[in-house]
Amino acid sequence: MSDTNAISAYGNWNSPLSALDVAQASVRIGDVSVSESSVFWGERRPSEGGRTAIVEWHKGARIERLAAPWNARNRVHEYGGGAILGQGRTLFFSDFSDGRVYAQEVDKAPIALTPPIEGPRVGYADFRFDAKRDRLIAIEEVHQGDGEPEARVVAISLAPMRGASPEVRVLFSGEDFLSTPRISPDGERLLWLSWSHPNMPWDGTLLWTAEFDETGSLRGTRHIAGSDTESIFQPDFDSAGNLVFATDRSDWWNLCRIKAQVLSAGGHDVEPLAEASAEFGMPQWVFGMSTWAEVRPGHLASAYTRDGVWRLARIEDGLVKDIALPYSTISSVHTNGAGELFFVGGCPERPGELVALSVDASAELRVLNETKAAPIAPDFVSSGEAISFPSANGRRAHAFFYAPRNADAETLEGELPPLIVKSHGGPTGACGNSFDAGIQFWTTRGFAVVDVNYGGSTGYGRAYRESLKGQWGLVDVEDCVAAADYLTETGRVDGKKRAIRGGSAGGYTTLAALAFTDAFQAGASHFGVADLEALVRDTHKFESRYLDGLVGPYPERKDLYLERAPLHAAHEIRCPVIFFQGLEDKIVPPNQAELMVAALNDNDVPNQHVTFEGEGHGFRRAENIATALETELAFYQEVFDLSA
Repeated sequence: MSDTNAISAYGNWNSPLSALDVAQASVRIGDVSVSESSVFWGERRPSEGGRTAIVEWHKGARIERLAAPWNARNRVHEYGGGAILGQGRTLFFSDFSDGRVYAQEVDKAPIALTPPIEGPRVGYADFRFDAKRDRLIAIEEVHQGDGEPEARVVAISLAPMRGASPEVRVLFSGEDFLSTPRISPDGERLLWLSWSHPNMPWDGTLLWTAEFDETGSLRGTRHIAGSDTESIFQPDFDSAGNLVFATDRSDWWNLCRIKAQVLSAGGHDVEPLAEASAEFGMPQWVFGMSTWAEVRPGHLASAYTRDGVWRLARIEDGLVKDIALPYSTISSVHTNGAGELFFVGGCPERPGELVALSVDASAELRVLNETKAAPIAPDFVSSGEAISFPSANGRRAHAFFYAPRNADAETLEGELPPLIVKSHGGPTGACGNSFDAGIQFWTTRGFAVVDVNYGGSTGYGRAYRESLKGQWGLVDVEDCVAAADYLTETGRVDGKKRAIRGGSAGGYTTLAALAFTDAFQAGASHFGVADLEALVRDTHKFESRYLDGLVGPYPERKDLYLERAPLHAAHEIRCPVIFFQGLEDKIVPPNQAELMVAALNDNDVPNQHVTFEGEGHGFRRAENIATALETELAFYQEVFDLSA
């Protein structure tokens, strides 16, 4: 520490990390697709208005494949994912502007493979190449005016690449939701997942298989695994035709297998591949998620999480053999089948990066994307400390705690930092401890941050995940309050300067904590839920029955929807609140924030309402991300009187 350091109050430190730095560091790697010759991935770029560009890695060179305004993104299930596929060097993608599927060969303009969309919206996701029939297999979602969108497994002809008209053929329909179509190595069999209202995919899914007939249609469709109370994640074939997937029938998403000969004989006997008190799967919020891959014929590798930390391991003879890596979060695991793994890895010191790993004696790591070093020096980075603490009714909850850290700052002896409690979205989801510039924005300014994996979070087994069943607005709030109390009681934060913030479902937890407890002195809701009745009536199909499990069936338990809605308890809020809202949000519509602001105004509670034109559920544009951070910082500094 320099002798010239100025003494500054916590929360008012001079940070080297600006809000614009955070926005520019928010480039996210999305879909990843690996072919025998190339690796393709999506980059969501706030500096380009939030569009998703596609990059190809080929023979050691990085190649930009889609120039603006192409935007490789979809809105299937609203959250999208699975919007690209690389086959050789040909790129297939869904464009966000019109929802159509395109093929782009090297150095050529994209060619539309699906017809122009007239009337209600149509979207495509989760592509697979059907080499035997010169087509793509995909999930199609067709919106139907006022009715629910219809999900279909479809075949998309590649004939338009040779000048023919687009053709889309329906192979399977009739279930509420469909995902993960996968083709057997011999091209003769297809599998896919389905689930039906009121289930979400982490509640229960059905695994289906069928054979292709001579016309390319499906025959012999049968359900082979899964149920309304068993969740299956990432089913796929290995090179021998065995069916591999993660199932939570043991309370944990563990890997198992149905052998090829059993499947061909009409059987469905499931045998374990890796049994552990750890999760080899994750909640399927988007398409194309992947934790395992076959590195070489007969040799699997998989990411898994235990106690909130992700690891990568070989799966050999029923044993999980860890591969030593510097990463604490691992996702999007893929392979070229020739001894190389590709995945997105994050660690506390560096932003997420796309990595190639040689799974041999050399264990060589190569970073493929042009990831920048953390925008702050190592002695400014606060690494997340995994903590576990007591909560209500004898539960133990989990979180990552980030202490303030700034090599140039000095504070008065005995002073404690203000605390920001961060409640993740979902609520079925989890936070990790990889580098997050948004968190470092706060810690470099002298705030402490605790990122809470409240009851209902994933990564701790099905029982912990289901502790939020019927308890949303109770367990999550209790655990966030317990985190704040634990850090206050252990003398790590100032108990009189505690704020809570969250986005989407985390915004609901934020507002519920402010309405139903007096644990916090300020709150920030980012596109958060205020009126549970309005949410269940207005939200999209994917989540339209989500609250059946989190709260109760509606309208039968309307009483709970009223009882737990922050809007109806807004008169109990006494501390200042700030709201951030995208005006194009289809998941949590803008009227949710508007109603809360009106209620607080009626009760003379200080508040701010910050809206963004053209933004949906989450902010994608650099200037808006920066504005939101700067405004929220000024809000906390005023509320807590964080003067120099």
